[in-house]
Amino acid sequence: MRHYETGVIIAPNLSEEEIDQQIRQMTELIAAMKGNLRREERWGKRKLAYPIKKFNDGYYLFLDYEAEPAVPAELERRFRQSDQILRYLTVRKGVTSTLKRKKKTKETEEVLADISQLIEAETSSEKEARMNEETTK
Repeated sequence: MRHYETGVIIAPNLSEEEIDQQIRQMTELIAAMKGNLRREERWGKRKLAYPIKKFNDGYYLFLDYEAEPAVPAELERRFRQSDQILRYLTVRKGVTSTLKRKKKTKETEEVLADISQLIEAETSSEKEARMNEETTK
């Protein structure tokens, strides 16, 4: 499952009940497609930076959820069909994994130490070579 955040601006001319119904449809779709809604932020009515579809205000909503890639695609398909949605944007925040990171073992620490020693030795020999070139000039 991947982690997504979808921002939506809903038309301000809707009643509170209609806005709640729109939001409920979005959250039910996420749940129906086996997604996990992590957070829902309702910012309420805010002034837009520029008019969109002749509206100067919009109702802002942010949904933070984990789901398969089909879920945001279906949400966006429904947003495009609705006249009540002024703008939307979905951002993939990252991949949530059930696997834990492996701890560094003693062997990997030794290998990393050897590599860092080789790099230090190489850089010091390059410095000596440059200094020898400068002195011979």
